[in-house]
Amino acid sequence: MTSTRDLFGGAITATFPTRLIDASDLRQIPDTQEVFLYPESNISIIVEILQSVAAQGSVDIARFHFDSLAHDNDAEAHEVVDIYQMSDEGSDQTTPPPTVLTGTQLVRKFNKPEADEVRVLLAVYRLQPHNVDLVLSMNVPTKSADGGAVEGDEWRIAQDTFAAVARSLKIVDYSLFA
Repeated sequence: MTSTRDLFGGAITATFPTRLIDASDLRQIPDTQEVFLYPESNISIIVEILQSVAAQGSVDIARFHFDSLAHDNDAEAHEVVDIYQMSDEGSDQTTPPPTVLTGTQLVRKFNKPEADEVRVLLAVYRLQPHNVDLVLSMNVPTKSADGGAVEGDEWRIAQDTFAAVARSLKIVDYSLFA
């Protein structure tokens, strides 16, 4: 089951699974982020407002944000698997279609001896007039030392969920970026 959630005070909306936990109910989250957690796994979904990066072209912009995320995660290795432009078919035309990237990162958490393998799904909405890159990311651990990994059909379901969230994301009030 899904429902539409208001993000950033209602300035953005997106459809998420209803079972997701708003991380701000558990810990402090920066004003530039919305973070949602799956209660039954270590999957997380993050919507983040970032200043536009200098990279030009949608592929380079998506790669830049993926590489930046790998750096922030202290990833031991990272690889881009796929990049494509999501169609704007059926959209309301007020929100630009995102560039979607799928990649993997090897991340060592909490000084564990073995790195976790995390599949990262990333959608970047370039909001050129506002000098903003709106980044939607989903972190899906596929190999995890603490047992929170996702396998097989769960990975496919996570991909479908991410695509649905990315497709449903709508910017309702552009004054958020003023």
